[in-house]
Amino acid sequence: MSPAIVAIDGPAGAGKSTVARQLARRLGFSMIDTGAIYRSVALAARRAGVGWDDDEGLRKLLDKGLPISFVAEPEERVLLNGEDVTQAIRTPEISRGASVVSARPVVRGKLLGLQRSLGLQASKGAVLEGRDIGTVVFPEATVKFFLTASDDARAQRRHAEFSEKGLDVPLQEVLGDQRRRDQHDRERAIAPLRAAPDAIVIDTTGLDLAEVVERSHRLALERLSQASSIKGKLQR
Repeated sequence: MSPAIVAIDGPAGAGKSTVARQLARRLGFSMIDTGAIYRSVALAARRAGVGWDDDEGLRKLLDKGLPISFVAEPEERVLLNGEDVTQAIRTPEISRGASVVSARPVVRGKLLGLQRSLGLQASKGAVLEGRDIGTVVFPEATVKFFLTASDDARAQRRHAEFSEKGLDVPLQEVLGDQRRRDQHDRERAIAPLRAAPDAIVIDTTGLDLAEVVERSHRLALERLSQASSIKGKLQR
């Protein structure tokens, strides 16, 4: 039997990563940050001198394998070839690179199988967050959320994150980068950013983290319970 999958999609700064981590902990599920995978590709390409829009270079890079792994304890970290790149993949530059490489068909094709494999290997279930989890990676996900928020709210959150990491990025620059990325993600030909028809849309503007997590947890439990009940009836 396939594990339960919770998909969380939405634009940058909507709170996907934070909500996904806390929801995974509450449900006892594995947490898979697909955005970190694309960020790692962007970082690996930059280090290898491969352009983010160089399809052939990206193909060769990914053919060698992307040695990425996630460590949950004592704190969540992203490892690339054994190196902790948790902070390195969160800079504004790599964020822009992730948006570019994620639109390349060669990259999406190579990583689709990896993302599905990571989700299906989770014995208790998995929470995956990104931009096309509920529409492309796991269209059959048991629970689908689409988190969004106003442009200003999302930019302020990202600005605060950068400040906490010691990165001095002007708020207007964050907002400008965000709007360009939003447009790029929505208009790309491959897996554009959009809510799945059956996704639960949550506008996080004006809500604190605890409220969003509590609401997501309650709704996820309802959907998971319904799915379990239906499976039970079908197996009788």
